[in-house]
Amino acid sequence: MFETTTVLTLHLAKALGLYMVAAGLSGLVSHGRWQRWMADFGPESALTYVTGVVAFAIGTAIIIAHTIWSSPLAVMVTLVGWAALIEGLVLIAFPDPLVRFGTSLARPGISKVFAVVSILIGAFLLLGGLIGRAGL
Repeated sequence: MFETTTVLTLHLAKALGLYMVAAGLSGLVSHGRWQRWMADFGPESALTYVTGVVAFAIGTAIIIAHTIWSSPLAVMVTLVGWAALIEGLVLIAFPDPLVRFGTSLARPGISKVFAVVSILIGAFLLLGGLIGRAGL
């Protein structure tokens, strides 16, 4: 079911999936923490800028190493890379809209939905990375 052309896809899927599952569980278990984190974010905050730089660097690294569209798993990994790159650029250059969006996600009902979506996507990536086969 999880067949791809390169082992790199499997490794990145495991890493990204594990991160997304952990982030989602954090949102379900400790919602108050997400609210406190978002309170520290703001368009003028150095934390927002540094987060943008880190997201941009991670996204760029993924895209440089992995722009592969040959299988569903590879497409998901590539799309996560592009999403991180774009998120980083927006946080650096135009943080206001993304900070407002992030703040809206920190509300109790919405954050739980976002957390569950993160867990589901992460579980798919993690499972694909663990049981997938490369070189086909």
